[in-house]
Amino acid sequence: METILAICIGLALSATVGFRIFTPLLITGIFVRADWITLSEGFSWIGSTPALIAFGAATLFEIAVNYIPAIGSFMKVLATPLAAIAGILLTASFIGDMNPLLEWSIAIIGGGGVATASHTAVTAVKGVSEAAFLSPAVAAAEDATATLVPISIFLIPFLAIIFVVLIPLLIFRFYRKRERRSV
Repeated sequence: METILAICIGLALSATVGFRIFTPLLITGIFVRADWITLSEGFSWIGSTPALIAFGAATLFEIAVNYIPAIGSFMKVLATPLAAIAGILLTASFIGDMNPLLEWSIAIIGGGGVATASHTAVTAVKGVSEAAFLSPAVAAAEDATATLVPISIFLIPFLAIIFVVLIPLLIFRFYRKRERRSV
């Protein structure tokens, strides 16, 4: 059961990477630094001072850029691969005592896939919001989600399971509605 919960936490955090890439990494690092959570062997560096500084600076840059649509468009090119990498990293950091092949398969396929899917859905919403001049409102919602959901996942681990189920359902509904509109 502990392994399943660890996988769900990793996947749920990977889903939040779609909203803001570095915020979940920063929050995870803060929780590691405060000794509230323990990551798998080899991932404790996420809570180190250099990592926290890097994640903090990257988070501030990412937030600032998302309020400036012209620069935000440039960042979209870099964001998808970065989201996949961050999703893989977060998922792998929670999966511990497991066969390395299985661990990295779950991290790459699950964590990278969930992060990429949520990022793709958020990017589609951003495209619509930019056309409707709602970018600041969408960016604020992304900031709130990327901050509050990881904190909630760490404080109430059961929410990770709900979030892992909820995000794919929301993405599916979004694409289904979008598909109906295009027909």
